[in-house]
Amino acid sequence: MTGILLELDLTRGVLETPPGSPVAAFRMRHLPTLRELVAGLRKASRDENVRGVVAHLGGPALSLAQVQDLREAVADFRASGKTAVAWTESFGEVGGGTVPYYLATAFDEIWVQPSGELGVTGVSVQAIFIRGALDKAGVIPQFGKRREYKTAVDTFTEKEMTGPAKEMATRLAESAFEQIVEGIAVRRRLDTARVREIVDSAPLSAEAGREAGLVDQLGYRSDVYDALEKSLGETTPLLVERYHRRGPRTLADVRENLPWPQKPVVAVVRVSGGITVGRNSGGGPMGGSGSGSDTIGAALRAVADDEKVKAVVLRVDSPGGSYVASDAIRHEVLRLRATGRPVIASMGSVAASGGYFVAMPADVIVAQPGTITGSIGVLSGKGVVRDALGRIGISQEAVSQGENARMYSAQEEFSPAQWERLEETLDRIYADFVAKAAQDRGMPESELEPLARGRVWTGADAHERKLVDELGGLERAIQLACQRAGLDRDEIALTAAPHRSLLDRLRPPESTEDLAATSKAWTADGLTSAIYAALGLPPTGVLTMPLNWRLT
Repeated sequence: MTGILLELDLTRGVLETPPGSPVAAFRMRHLPTLRELVAGLRKASRDENVRGVVAHLGGPALSLAQVQDLREAVADFRASGKTAVAWTESFGEVGGGTVPYYLATAFDEIWVQPSGELGVTGVSVQAIFIRGALDKAGVIPQFGKRREYKTAVDTFTEKEMTGPAKEMATRLAESAFEQIVEGIAVRRRLDTARVREIVDSAPLSAEAGREAGLVDQLGYRSDVYDALEKSLGETTPLLVERYHRRGPRTLADVRENLPWPQKPVVAVVRVSGGITVGRNSGGGPMGGSGSGSDTIGAALRAVADDEKVKAVVLRVDSPGGSYVASDAIRHEVLRLRATGRPVIASMGSVAASGGYFVAMPADVIVAQPGTITGSIGVLSGKGVVRDALGRIGISQEAVSQGENARMYSAQEEFSPAQWERLEETLDRIYADFVAKAAQDRGMPESELEPLARGRVWTGADAHERKLVDELGGLERAIQLACQRAGLDRDEIALTAAPHRSLLDRLRPPESTEDLAATSKAWTADGLTSAIYAALGLPPTGVLTMPLNWRLT
């Protein structure tokens, strides 16, 4: 009988969440979600028709946390005794290949094209500064922050890293590198010291990588598939996401998918992208999708009122945003917990600032070691574009009543009194954030505050400091939710909320609780907002992590 050879094609990219709008869904219609890939591998590990998996690595970079999710899924697949092979043309071509290679080490065998190389050159944390460009453009940056590690404003106010920013970036790079070196050393049976030596001598040719014990075989795609055919016999290739999506093929599959007897439900509520007041946004010309407090709140209330839902996983992949929106979502999480249902927070690539705020009241917080989290801090301010617009012949004039009616206008600097009020606001919000974080984490404020101060942590470091409870991915969070609710992981129905079909998105809502029409189109708030976006100025949300950190 012909078996199935699963194909894990990562060269096209991977989505954290399904597209939030019909246009985005059409554009990204062939891209798999991380959840589909992990669930597909889990399903395949129990399917006797699946004989192995072959992964093609390359393409758009995955985050360290996403790679760790996939590494765990591949390890579970291998534990079933099935073959797992990774291949690539090159781990970086005049570029970094450290994180992709770290993923490859989860497989039984690693193949590299003979002409390829191993760009396993290490980890870099990079920040971008546009203060010089703003000065040339005539934009006056006026921002305040709490505290010294809240470096998002440094992008606009500084021309290089401050001392605290460099300290934080250094530790982020160290933590990520420690995780990668350890993972490579364990899987390739090398000392960590030897791995570091190899990294410092990289990039290596494919042959040098094989001699160093980093690569098993050199060959082209056809060589990989020929070898798999010899070892596995005749197989039919099938993409993991297509395998996961296809309908039942056997009588056992049909029975498992019958709507009766009704299975207990574990709901996954996703908070993705920037957090704003209002409804979820599907993304637009100047930004990606976002999570609105109205939509997420309605989803949390809906699952709280559904007796079939026995536990909830709050999946957070967000750099934060609005303070009041984050606080509204946190309140609904606490309200849901009060019903007695366990709530497990699962952090994705990023769950920082407002993203941490909404996760912190959960019963358990789960993060990957490479998740970017923390950033318990506040920022606010504006860029004054009056002179910049004046240089191209654009001016604005306003008539107002009230001493501070124009306080947040991009046409005027803060007055001393207005700046004092801004500082008071930052102090108030920061104090509230720290107090609520301490309450949710069961820590004295005096113990939590030194961990706050706007500092960003990796999941591994956050776990050591009790900002995170467990290390793992979404599947681990689901398992914990089942354990806490007394459920069998294999005997539950997993559902997403809010879930909206295309027809749901088109019909008008019946009430403010209606999840059917929670998407909103992208809109511009006038010429000034468009210019702000073009200049890279920050969103209005005060609970936003440093937007410019990139780990490569």
